[in-house]
Parts: sequence; structure tokens; C-alpha cells
Amino acid sequence: MSETATAATEEETFSFPQPRTCPHRPPAGYAALHAHGPLAEVTLYDGSTALLVTRHADARRLLTDPRVSSERASDGFPIITPRLLGARWFRTLVTMDGEEHSMYRRMLIPDFTAKRTKAMQPDVERIVDDCVDRLLAATPPVDLIKDFASELSSRVIFHLLGVPTEDQATFQERSVRLLTAADSDEAEGPLAELVAYMDRLVSSRDSGTGTWLLDRLSGEEVAKGELDRGDLIRMAVQLLVTGQGTTAQMIALGMATLLEHPDQLASVRADPDRIPAAVDELLRYLTIADMAGLRVVTEDIEFHGQVIPAGSGLIMPYALLNHDPETYPEPDRFDVHRAPRQHFAFGFGPHNCLAQGLARMELEVTFRALLRRIPSLRLEKPLKELRPREAADMQGVYELPVIW
Repeated sequence: MSETATAATEEETFSFPQPRTCPHRPPAGYAALHAHGPLAEVTLYDGSTALLVTRHADARRLLTDPRVSSERASDGFPIITPRLLGARWFRTLVTMDGEEHSMYRRMLIPDFTAKRTKAMQPDVERIVDDCVDRLLAATPPVDLIKDFASELSSRVIFHLLGVPTEDQATFQERSVRLLTAADSDEAEGPLAELVAYMDRLVSSRDSGTGTWLLDRLSGEEVAKGELDRGDLIRMAVQLLVTGQGTTAQMIALGMATLLEHPDQLASVRADPDRIPAAVDELLRYLTIADMAGLRVVTEDIEFHGQVIPAGSGLIMPYALLNHDPETYPEPDRFDVHRAPRQHFAFGFGPHNCLAQGLARMELEVTFRALLRRIPSLRLEKPLKELRPREAADMQGVYELPVIW
């Protein structure tokens, strides 16, 4: 029998999450984790331990292994921060496995097909142009996150779900509170408010006479008894919060990254058809959803001559994996000529992001509009001087002032 996996020696131990010192770069400690080997034992905030996967190829294999589960309520699942304690009981698509997960995912697929995304593009272009108009009407410096990216991403996801535009400000405030909560007690209030809001909204859509996601699911799946009303509400909350928060940070930090790399920006300006490739490189380089690769092992798994025992928590930090030099030469170099199509920005395997086509389209439309309409846009101060988010497991900044 192979030796059971124990990843760190007594002299070499790691804590997780690793602290961030830069708002847009992976934690500096990821380099030591990668150098340690393919598997590293890490200690979490409460003293429990988990196994961290450091290689791109290994993570791709494990994320498709049916013995690796997303069930947060399972014993051994790595709860990496107090903020996630309450969320472990909040069941959504991302916490389901097997046929249950496949069933709910199939219900959502019609709203995220390539055809549906293409049909939404004119609406996204209209929203982006309106947000750029508002940006230009303001007196610089303007916060690119609060006064542009957050509003834009909220309006797109609201449009997809069929949420009234007048509710945007209220919902945005609650989703920000939830995303930045320090612990489960702080997250409980905004989460309950979001669930109550979506419950009221679903009640108003029970006729199923509209055309958007909530209308379709309320009128078809809930009416047929295929989808539980509570599951629909949780799905909507998940889509609303993740669609708003991660996309807003990608828009803001993505534009800032382009501005801080003038040679790469010049290449994109000279050939706007390179924007889709630039978006993929930005997704890899920034990896906003760094902490989405949390899993638990349900049966023993052979791994590089060792055994990962059943009940082990697995952590696959997507930013670390997206900077694996064995997969991406010079991974810390931002290069819009790179073709990083196998990155983990949208996850991998059964739980890859269903809305990634919409997210890519939204980013491409936004960057095209900003580069075309505000060619003199620039950061008020270098990106490295901006205040990062305070939680160790979160990437991004609170403010991103720009001028033109």
C-alpha cells in the first residue's frame, strides 16, 4: 500500500489562505507552495488541515474525478475562512454533485447557450455605452469600480434574470456586504435579505409570462414540479452575487492591468481583434475566483505514489494553478499574445462556470468601448499603491480612481 499523503515536513508548514500584499497579484507565498511539490499540507484558520494541489495538470485530473466532491456540508470540506461557515449549509449549484448537479445545470443551460449570449450582446452594448456616458459625465477622478464596473455588471445580470432596474442600488449594497463579510455572523444579515428579496421577486413572476431566466424557470420548471421554489431562489441569489462581484472586479482590474502595461495596450489598440485573446490572458493573469477550487475527497485516491485519504479537504487555488510555469512559460508576465485557453478562471470539469460565455462577451464589449471612447483613460495612481481587499481569501480592491 502506498504511503498516505502528508504534504509538509515539520520544518516546512504552510498556512492558508496566504496573505495578499498586492490587490491584483497572487499571494507571494504561492511560489513556496509550488516549489514544495505537487501536494502541500496547509493549516486553516481554525487549526484544521487540508491538502493543497500545486500543479495545473493534477488539478485538471482531480476536478473531473467523481471521488472529489463539492458538498460543503461534508466532513472534511475545507472551510478556509470564518466568512464561509454559514454558507456551507446554503445549497446551490456549486455545492451539488453527480446527477443532482447535472439536473439543475441542465435547467439553466438554455439561458447560457452561445445563441442566447449572442442575442444578449446588443443589450449588453447598450448598457455598456450608457455606463460609459455616465463615466464621461462625471468629474475625474472617478472610481472605476463603484461608479462604473459594479453598476455595469449589476445591470447585465439584472437584465439576464429580469430584475427591475430600480432595485439595483439596494441589491448592489447587500451583495457587496455579503462578499466582503469577515465572518458568517456578518454575512448572515445580507444573505437573508437577498433570499427574502428573491423570494418576493419569484412570487411576482409565477405566471411565467416573461422572457428572462426567472420567468422561464418559474413558468416551466417550478410549475411542473421539477424545480423546488427554494432551489430557484438560491440559484438566483448565487447568479446575482457572483455575476456582479467577480465581473466588476475583472472589468476594473482588467482595465487597470492593460493601462499598466502600455506595450500590451498598444498591441490591442493596433489590432482590436486581439481583444478576445487579451480577455483570456487577463482572466488567467488576474484569476479573480482564486478560491473556487475547494473540494473534499470521498474515497482514497492514488496521487504521485501516495494516497489522499477519504475525508481529506482539497484546495486547488486557481491563481496558483494559472501561474504554473510548467503550463505557462513566464507565468507572471502579462502577454496578450499568449493563448491560455486551459486556464482555471472559470473552473474546470462538471463545475466549470455556466455563464463564462456571457462573462467573456461582457468583458470584450466593455474593453472595446473604454478603449474606443476614452482613449486618454489612465490610473490616478499606480495599481500597486491601491488598497487591497482586507480579507485574505479575496482578490481585488475597494477603490480604483481613474482620470482622463
